[in-house]
Amino acid sequence: MGYRLGTTLPPDIRSVYVPAFENRTREPQLEAEATQATIREIQRDGTLRLASADDADAILTVVLTAVSEESLRFSRDATDSAEEYRLQIEGEMSLVKRATGERIIDSRNVQGRAVFEFIGDMTSSRQAAIPEASQDLARAIVSAFVEHW
Repeated sequence: MGYRLGTTLPPDIRSVYVPAFENRTREPQLEAEATQATIREIQRDGTLRLASADDADAILTVVLTAVSEESLRFSRDATDSAEEYRLQIEGEMSLVKRATGERIIDSRNVQGRAVFEFIGDMTSSRQAAIPEASQDLARAIVSAFVEHW
C-alpha cells in the first residue's frame, strides 16, 4: 500500500458523537475537562465533524482510569523535596460504528501528560496542570482514531 495524504478513515466514517467521558478516577470534574478538550481537538483536526448521537457515523467512548504524578526534578537543598512533577491521565477509548455496533477500535489505552512546578500546595499545583494534560490526552485520542486504519 502506498503513501496517502489526508485521512485513512474508512469512507463511511465522517462524523462522530462524543458523549461525556466516564471518570473512574478520584479527580473531580476530570471528565468535563477531558471531554471538552477532545471535542475542541476533533474540531481543530477537521478530519471528522461532530454530530448528535442519532446522526453520527461513529461513537467515541472514553473511560478515564487513572491520574498520577511522578517527581521529575528535586531541590538542590533538599533531595527529598521535588520541585517539578509530571501529571499523567490514563484512559481507555473505543470507537464504534453507530449503525452496526461494529467496534472499530476496542479498548485502546491513551495517555495525556503535563509537567508542572510545585508552587504553594500540591493540590493547586496539580489542578493547574489538568487542562494541559487533558489537551495532550485529547491529541492522543484523536490521533488514535484518525491514524488507526
